[in-house]
Amino acid sequence: MKKLKSFLLIACFSFTLTPLAMAAESIEDLFYQGVEAQDKGDYAQAAKLFEKVCHMGSANACFNLGQLYRNGQGVKQDNTQAAKLYKQACNGGNTKGCFNLGLAYENGHGVKQDYAQAAKFYEQACNDDYAYSCFNLGLLYFNGQGVKQDYTQTAKLYEKSCTSGIAQSCHNLGALYGNGQGIKQDYARAVKFFEQACNGDLEQGCYNLAFSYHKGQGVKQDYAQAAKFFEQACQSGIADSCANLGFLYAKGQGVKQNLTQAAKFYKKACNGGIAQGCHNLGFAYHKGQGVEQNYTYAAKLYEQACQNSIADSCANLGFLYTEGQGVKQDYAQAIKLYEKACQGDNAIGCYNLGNAYYNGKGKQQNFSTAKEYYGKACDLGEQNACDWYKKLNK
Repeated sequence: MKKLKSFLLIACFSFTLTPLAMAAESIEDLFYQGVEAQDKGDYAQAAKLFEKVCHMGSANACFNLGQLYRNGQGVKQDNTQAAKLYKQACNGGNTKGCFNLGLAYENGHGVKQDYAQAAKFYEQACNDDYAYSCFNLGLLYFNGQGVKQDYTQTAKLYEKSCTSGIAQSCHNLGALYGNGQGIKQDYARAVKFFEQACNGDLEQGCYNLAFSYHKGQGVKQDYAQAAKFFEQACQSGIADSCANLGFLYAKGQGVKQNLTQAAKFYKKACNGGIAQGCHNLGFAYHKGQGVEQNYTYAAKLYEQACQNSIADSCANLGFLYTEGQGVKQDYAQAIKLYEKACQGDNAIGCYNLGNAYYNGKGKQQNFSTAKEYYGKACDLGEQNACDWYKKLNK
C-alpha cells in the first residue's frame, strides 16, 4: 500500500513543525493505525479510523473503507456505500478504487449495471498498469459489452495483462491466436501462451497445451507430452482432460496401454459431467475392457450419455434393447434410440433402422424406407449399408 508523503517544512535550521506538516503526519498515522486494526481483526476500529482519514482526503483510506463495506466487516454490509467510496478513492487517484468501481458497474453491485461505465473505470485503472483491469476490459471488448466488439483491442489488452503475469490473459490470448480472432492465426504463438498460462497454474492452459501436443498444432505431435499435460489438468479438475487421458491409455498413445487406467479416467470424466466420458466408460463395461463386463451398468451409462446428445451411446443402447442385454428386450425402444442416433449422424443407428424396416422388426416392413436409411448410413461410412442399398436399388 502506498504511503502518503509527509510535508515536513524546515526553516532556519529550526525543527518546529508547521501546522501543515502536523496535519499530513496525522493523516498518515491514523491511516496506518487503521491498517493495524484491520490486520488484528478489529474491523470496527479500522472502519472508524478509515472513515476519519477518508474525510481528511486519503484516497487509500476511502478504498479500504469501501472494502469493509463490501465485505460487511466492522460495518453493516452495504454495496451502495462501497461503490460510493470506491468512486471517491478513484477520484483521489487510487487505482484499485477505479478497478473495484468498474467491477461494481459490471456486476450491478451497489450501482445500476452499466457496462459502458465499467469499461470507463477499467480503462482508467488499466492505464495505470493495473493488470487485472486490463484483463477485464479485454473481456468487455471480446463480448462487445459497453464497448464495440473488437478482437484486436482484446488481444492488445490480454497481451498487456499477460506480460504482467495474469495467467488467464495468457490463456485467452493463446485462444485468440489459435482461432485467428483479431490477430493472424498462429498455432505456434498459441502454444507459447498456453504454456505460459499452464506455468502460471491455470489448468485450462495445461489442457489446451495438451490438446496442441495431441493434435500437433503449433508443436510437433507428441502423445507423451499430451498425456503429461492432460494428467496435470485432470488432477486440477478439468474433466475433459480426464476423458482425453483415458483415451490415450486405451490406445496406448504416449503412455503404456492400460485399459484399467483408461476406465478410471473415463469414470472421473463422467463424474465431472463429460458425456463422452460416460459413453467411453459404458463401452468399457459393455465389452469388459479394463472392468468386469456389466451390461446393466453399460446401459445406464449409455442412457446418461445419450440424453446428453452422444449419438454413439444412443446407438449402443439401442443395440442392448434389441438384444435384451442389461435391459428388458424392447424393439420399440430400440427403434427410438436408433432414430435418435441416426438424427445425430451415427452410421450404425441409421443402418440398424434400415434393418428394422427391411425385416419388419419394431417397424412395419417398408423396403423404400429401409433403402433411405441404408443410403444415409452408407453416406456416413457404413459399408454394410452401402451393400444393402445397392441390393435394394436394383
